[in-house]
Amino acid sequence: MLIWLAELSDHVHFFSTHFRFLNLFRYITFRTGGSLFTSALIVFLFGPRIISSLRVRQGKGQPIRADGPQTHFKKAGTPTMGGLMILAGIVVSSLLWADLANVYVVATLLVTLGFGAIGFYDDYLKVTKQSDKGFSGRARLGIEFVIAAIAVYFMMTTALASGPAGSTFGSSVAFPFFKSLLLNLGMFFVLFGAFVIVAAGNAVNLTDGLDGLAIVPVMIAAASFGVISYLAGNFVFADYLAINFVPGTGELAVVLGAVIGAGLGFLWFNAPPAAIFMGDTGSLALGGMIGSVAVATKHEIVMAIIGGLFVLEALSVIIQVGFFKLTKRRVFLMAPIHHHFEKKGWTESQVVVRFWIVAVILAMVGLSTLKLR
Repeated sequence: MLIWLAELSDHVHFFSTHFRFLNLFRYITFRTGGSLFTSALIVFLFGPRIISSLRVRQGKGQPIRADGPQTHFKKAGTPTMGGLMILAGIVVSSLLWADLANVYVVATLLVTLGFGAIGFYDDYLKVTKQSDKGFSGRARLGIEFVIAAIAVYFMMTTALASGPAGSTFGSSVAFPFFKSLLLNLGMFFVLFGAFVIVAAGNAVNLTDGLDGLAIVPVMIAAASFGVISYLAGNFVFADYLAINFVPGTGELAVVLGAVIGAGLGFLWFNAPPAAIFMGDTGSLALGGMIGSVAVATKHEIVMAIIGGLFVLEALSVIIQVGFFKLTKRRVFLMAPIHHHFEKKGWTESQVVVRFWIVAVILAMVGLSTLKLR
């Protein structure tokens, strides 16, 4: 929204001569910093009130898994739906600092809010029923897929329209380590992109099982994709690095700045012992957003590297369930895999910090693909 003030100065002489500082709003880097600060401030200021309100309304708070580690039972009564404060910070900050005429921004916020609404309903069912069984899995995945497909369609058609006549870039998948290797999927790209977004949302959701475990890797991924989106949206940098130039995606850095700011604010309250849990409200929304940015910037495969921790958590559940159905035995002591390490004797803080370290390493490896071609 603030970028419109800079555009206004182009047409109104009074603004251009007396308010030259408005030109700052043209710069993505400046607006990203402003977005980060604004979202963090919103969460810091309103977080305590939101937590108090949720604690009163939810009573017993988020239900604790009966088969989980014994140390988790002391968390009983902790409110969930903390994703509401994260979403508030992201949305308000993005509306203020991002270019709302940008299709990629709108599509990403659509996924974020849509997935957040699904997560909110899931959390609501769990809290009211005091059960870890919430929204029907198939119904939830179906709605997520529809929302993601709509967003991908608009991002794909925008990319196709911004390219040269006859270009299939918008419907193609790019591969890391190769300069110009593209696989054109045509309209099937909508299905592929939707799968990426839904998978990302649910992978982050599975990771969110310990205090601070999910939010820091999410911020690391957001920072990494903030760099990627800025470079992919700048022709000079994209040409130098031989990555795919996607006009308009640089604006996503502003939205990702809001994610980092809101994440920092949330971590203040989610640090152990957590005063509030993110819940599906936050984890689904944040994962969906990261997936959306990956699709927009043509870095879907790189996301599997940068978000490798989330992939590992999701795979551990898939392997555990699949192996148990076939053999009636378990590969891990408990899934997702962070619970396996708890069962092995790691303390919660050891699991969390070590997983953070893994997330940092994977992000560095993922970012290195920008130059290794």
